[in-house]
Amino acid sequence: MSTATNVEATAVSTIEWLSSPETTIVVPVYQRQYRWDIGGCEKLLTDIRAVADEDDAHRHFIGSILSAADDAHPQADLILIDGQQRITTLMLLIAALHHSVRETDRALAEELERVLVRPGDPDRTKLRPHEAWAGLFESVVLDRRAPDQPESRFDDNYAFFRSQVHADEAPRIWRGLQKLEHVAITLGAAASAQQIFESLNSTGEPLRDHELIHNYVLMGLSHAEQQQVEDEFWLPIERSTGEAIGAFWRHYLIMTTGREVAVAGEHGVYSAFRHEFPRPDLETLRAQALVWREYAEIYGVLLDPAREQDPEIRRQLAYVNTFGRSTYPLVMSAYRDHRHGAITKDELLRTLERVQSLLLRRAVVGVPTDRLIARLCRARTEGPEQLLKAFARITPSDERIRVALKFADLPHALYVLGRLEGLQDPEGYDVEYVAPPAPHNNWSGDGVRPWSEYTEDEQNSHRALATTLGNLTLIEESLAERVFGDSFPSKRDAYRRSRIAGTAALAELDAWGTAAISRRTADLTDAFLRIWPRPAVTDIDDDGLTPILDAVRRRGWPAGWEREFEYVEYRGERWDVPDVKYLFNRVFRRGWTDTRAALDAFNARNGGPIYDEKAWNGPWDQLDDDHFLYMGWDSKYMMSAVQGLLEESGLAEEVFVKYSYIGNVM
Repeated sequence: MSTATNVEATAVSTIEWLSSPETTIVVPVYQRQYRWDIGGCEKLLTDIRAVADEDDAHRHFIGSILSAADDAHPQADLILIDGQQRITTLMLLIAALHHSVRETDRALAEELERVLVRPGDPDRTKLRPHEAWAGLFESVVLDRRAPDQPESRFDDNYAFFRSQVHADEAPRIWRGLQKLEHVAITLGAAASAQQIFESLNSTGEPLRDHELIHNYVLMGLSHAEQQQVEDEFWLPIERSTGEAIGAFWRHYLIMTTGREVAVAGEHGVYSAFRHEFPRPDLETLRAQALVWREYAEIYGVLLDPAREQDPEIRRQLAYVNTFGRSTYPLVMSAYRDHRHGAITKDELLRTLERVQSLLLRRAVVGVPTDRLIARLCRARTEGPEQLLKAFARITPSDERIRVALKFADLPHALYVLGRLEGLQDPEGYDVEYVAPPAPHNNWSGDGVRPWSEYTEDEQNSHRALATTLGNLTLIEESLAERVFGDSFPSKRDAYRRSRIAGTAALAELDAWGTAAISRRTADLTDAFLRIWPRPAVTDIDDDGLTPILDAVRRRGWPAGWEREFEYVEYRGERWDVPDVKYLFNRVFRRGWTDTRAALDAFNARNGGPIYDEKAWNGPWDQLDDDHFLYMGWDSKYMMSAVQGLLEESGLAEEVFVKYSYIGNVM
């Protein structure tokens, strides 16, 4: 039996390992921040107490600790690749135990110090975290916290342990700590730290996508190179994006690839990043990181438009934020082009306005807004004309908007009414229901008949229109408090005092009812269509059709459902294929006859799905005497293969899927 040459693994006592004079550890630059919460600390302490009460033969296994020697690092014998969260938490517990007994049990305190403090250097801890927060950690462990020092997760967890571990329980906790064991894995020079790190990260608290990206970018560089890239690029990216750093990477990848990037499960963002950016040399990495840093700065402006100096652009960015962050991939691209002079300010503003028209109109008619931005990013790379056509094809028509505004709830009412009234910022105003959605019995629209005397049909008609455009207006917060729920005649004096022209105009009416609501809806709809127009381009309206590159990749399909697709449009042909399995078979069969060179290239690069023999059991489809298409893949693989082959063949832009009802909602 051969033995491993680049990985050495040994089962050890955790406390003995930490206490050894030879054990000094540094957390490398690429590691994530410490983020164990009190729940994790409580679980660890419970486990330690439980094993402390068992007989001497019992031990508690805390997993594996992965490290590597780094002769170039001046501060440590070991670089901690995996295990930071557990080792840091143990150090905080041991520090709390040490501080509780140092005045009463000097012998135990000395044993604990051997775990915490470097030999001959009482000012340095054995574990040195990431430079950005090493000072905070050491101030807690060495009990040297400054009064004005910011609070940290280290403080929180230390305070929890200090509150739970008292001097009289110290021998029990120490006994439990000495029964902890782990597998110490030390890597040789030729081992793949990244591959092993990702395998080990499948247990414990998983890393988030942006943490894996951080690790991937820096691992393999020398410590000096890691620190350089960290300081010059990564920390500025973190400062620009803050808590939204994970969303930034997803949106950046959607922008650059023109493909939707899965956010749930299997680290889809990280996988897309690795595919897009194979690990480069330092020079190439620096060039790429310059671009990442610039886009992160732009992302920060989108998150907080107040950072934008131009008032018109600032206002439009704030408007776009009404609809959330899903549009950021497209907006980042346009904003950067404007920053570099590739497009004018007017072109940027037109793009921001079209984004708003698209999302607002789709919200009004009640159609989904997902799977849109990636296709717009793709269209934008083909030029302004293609982008304009792409907007037009998925923006609902004026006719649909007129019908929907008559009867549907008005989405984003504060934003819509504010822009209809020409307000640059509707802050300080409330959305006012002229006729309340649920009137009390004495409410009246004309001051003559109370609500209790309205017929059932009249009441139902009022309720149906209460949340539509014609029954809504803006009013100052101070006036809104006075008129809430009042009958219409009682509101007119407050309306007359409003600075909002449309609200003041209501004071001139004698009565309010369904006819008045309908008339006002018609008037405001004309203004709505002027402010949020559909691009005046004659083209196919494919609303409801999804480009194949934006089709959803699913692991499987619920048993019992007959159709995922109503149909598939393939280069003008309408295919009656019920699900991705049938689509997979048909696309590859068509590729076999029509685009053989592209199919062969795709098949060679991916190692399938076509083989020259039935090499294993399962469902196969025979293409000719010597070639077989394997049909036993899961749905996610099949959709990825369909998309990949169509891209390889240059046909992806000509293929669309029409989801069935259940296919759309899954």
